[in-house]
Amino acid sequence: MDKNTPTLQTPRLLLRPWQDADAEALYKYARDERIGPAAGWPPHTSVENSLEIIHTVLSNPETYAVVLKETGEPVGSVGIMTAGKGNVPMEEHEAEIGYWIGVPYWGQGLIPEAVGELQRRCFEDLGCTAIWCAYYDGNEKSRRVQDKCGFLYHHTEKDKSSLLGDIRTEHVTYLTKEQWLKGQRVIQADNLV
Repeated sequence: MDKNTPTLQTPRLLLRPWQDADAEALYKYARDERIGPAAGWPPHTSVENSLEIIHTVLSNPETYAVVLKETGEPVGSVGIMTAGKGNVPMEEHEAEIGYWIGVPYWGQGLIPEAVGELQRRCFEDLGCTAIWCAYYDGNEKSRRVQDKCGFLYHHTEKDKSSLLGDIRTEHVTYLTKEQWLKGQRVIQADNLV
């Protein structure tokens, strides 16, 4: 567990570092064939495999378990990757956001809620000037999250290899701090009406 990653809150979620005790819940959702392969990673094969992923991947700085406040159960993951650690080439002071959520929670707006909080963290706390995001061709759920969160199409990369060893087309989106601030002003104005 990364001791420098803070716990963040949204109306329905706690975003906190992954813990060893989360391995069973992680396996429960990450073993589903509809989750990992759409994002380019293999389904988890056991609770032990999920624990290993917590130690090797999900322990990276700014990687968060998406925990339902109502139940205390982690049901997905979101994370911020900085220059040199993400999947797209980034400049200094830029970041990339990645995410997934368990199938029972699809369509409830939880990931856009979590991504919105990571956008706030990137721009207000970490001093980012822009954020990247990406989705593989055919992953319409991920594309919709990016649309809802204000990311704009930037470019398409063909012949990208995934962790599954296959070759895919990836669509890359982008959001500047100025675009985000403009969107925040619109949300605030809507809340005043």
